[in-house]
Amino acid sequence: MQSIVRAAFAVVAAALVLCGCAWHHRGPKPGQLTLGMVTDVGGLGDHSFNDSAYRGLLTSQAQLGAYIQVLQSRSAADYQPNLSALSNLRFDMIYAIGFLMSNDLNQVAEANPTQQYAIIDAVVDQPNVVSITFKEEDGSFLAGALAAMMSTTHHIAFLGGQDIPLLEKFEAGFVAGAREVSPTTRVDVKYVGSFDDVAAGKELTDLLFDQGADIVYSAAGKATLGSIDSVKSRNGDYVIGVDSDQDGLLPGKVLTSMVKKVYVAVFDIAKAIKDGHPLHGHIVLGLKEHAIGLTDFRYTKNAIGPARLARLAVIEKAVEDGRITPPYTRAGEAAFKPVPLP
Repeated sequence: MQSIVRAAFAVVAAALVLCGCAWHHRGPKPGQLTLGMVTDVGGLGDHSFNDSAYRGLLTSQAQLGAYIQVLQSRSAADYQPNLSALSNLRFDMIYAIGFLMSNDLNQVAEANPTQQYAIIDAVVDQPNVVSITFKEEDGSFLAGALAAMMSTTHHIAFLGGQDIPLLEKFEAGFVAGAREVSPTTRVDVKYVGSFDDVAAGKELTDLLFDQGADIVYSAAGKATLGSIDSVKSRNGDYVIGVDSDQDGLLPGKVLTSMVKKVYVAVFDIAKAIKDGHPLHGHIVLGLKEHAIGLTDFRYTKNAIGPARLARLAVIEKAVEDGRITPPYTRAGEAAFKPVPLP
């Protein structure tokens, strides 16, 4: 049986080499935990969503002794072939990184009912898929509150990747968080139209700054790198990063990052398999589960100051305790009213 598995790895490895996909030529050892991953189009090196997922895979390799394999998607057309290629190798778990893969994963999971899958940021209703979603509105609410506290122009902005329900959670939380602190602060909203157009991310961030915003929350995947490039030469302006800790990409100019701990979800799924208690169904993670939040402000703590940090801590506790429920839709955002806090 083991020789058959190794032969299958060799055959598919050769196919992947021909299509230009990265592949480790050595297969797993007998009994080794095997984890496969298909990235979204931003790919590895986005310093954001895909890199966060990959960090979880590397942690699984280091701490659980897992054999790992990553196939990168250069376009949406790669999703199903990549998922199918990994499925042919029979991994213990195959991760689909990103909601854009939900339809393709649904088809692949149905065609491979004994293979286990996990998807991040979407729900796929198949018995062999564990779905992980996050309360992005929780962390975005804190980002909006901090931006409103820090803005000297009382004018801030949100830049999203694509205008879809997932990004609506980021937008709604951010706008409501700003309103919690300063109901009169203006919040502009724009969308790039993609998650990997770095040039467009820079262009639109330039425009938002030129129109008067002094802080831009860029929830745009790899396109956020363009936002960070935009703020380099602007005195007094800040960008807020997303998904991964991006503070160090431009120290002192990235006010904070809204970190979505995809790496924790990836590792926890792998560890549950290793422990013999695999996860199932739909799992939702937020601030209360310590899976969403802001960074530790290591480069901007002095600029923010103790008074603002103390106020932010009060707001964070109110979200954790349920006294504040950040909205996750534009309708909820429009109905949101600031909650009196001590």
